Amino acid sequence: MTYVVTENCIQCKYTDCAEVCPVECFHEGPNFLAIDPVECIDCAACVPECPADAIFAEDDVPEDQRDFTALNAELSKHWPVILRKKAAPADADEWNGKPGKRPLLRRS
Repeated sequence: MTYVVTENCIQCKYTDCAEVCPVECFHEGPNFLAIDPVECIDCAACVPECPADAIFAEDDVPEDQRDFTALNAELSKHWPVILRKKAAPADADEWNGKPGKRPLLRRS
């Protein structure tokens, strides 16, 4: 099992999770983070660190967001690894919890 970053990360992109990860499984895109399922060691250290509550164990991903499992695997192959916490976008708190952010996901 791996962990999966889901929709609420879009536009929030808090990076607290990357800093506590003991392996290099987080990858940073323009407005979203993705977890490489091959690198993830299923430690769950990232889950409580996510201010957006956007990280789930693969088996617990909400039904309407199951496609994020494949999306994380795909995007993590193309985006660079992130190891340290960075400042969140200035408007991250405004986006936290807003539904319907999928169309805003930027791949590059």
